Amino acid sequence: MSTVSNVSAGQPNVGGAVYMGATSATLPENVTDALTGFSELGYCSEDGLTNENSRESETIKAWGGDIVLDIQTEKTDTFSLTLIEALNLDVLKAYYGDGNVSGTLAGGITVTVNSDELTEKAWVIDMIMRNGALKRIVIPCGKVTATEEITYTDSETVGYGITITAFPDSAGNTHYEYIKAAS
Repeated sequence: MSTVSNVSAGQPNVGGAVYMGATSATLPENVTDALTGFSELGYCSEDGLTNENSRESETIKAWGGDIVLDIQTEKTDTFSLTLIEALNLDVLKAYYGDGNVSGTLAGGITVTVNSDELTEKAWVIDMIMRNGALKRIVIPCGKVTATEEITYTDSETVGYGITITAFPDSAGNTHYEYIKAAS
């Protein structure tokens, strides 16, 4: 039976929606676990979060052209978003890498830009769904594998567009989703 109340939009949790931590951080196992060892990355652009969870396969044909088998050749799980808190030290670290950002806003921030490879991080994204239901996406091991251009104009916010590629954890899972009705 179709139920309209099961249709929802994913609104960010106003108190914080995107978090980044070391892959050794304690991962939450539900929507209410406190986050320890994670930094809050602040506001994201109005485009929200995009998850591309795609599979590619190759078909095998028998002599005569009948398709007799389909083999999965690739499975990717990526998340894309634009971080817009340009003065947030952790946002800069997510985009440029931990070792390339130092200082404080009050004392001065230094960003060095180079070709150093970014490291894997744990990521948590919190959302509020219809009727206050909570949703949490946990990426145990994700790496920023693409960055978008940064535009500086007086008519747009400065944004740091990133794509996070989720890698399988020890259980073979690239991410977890937890959903719970409002209390």
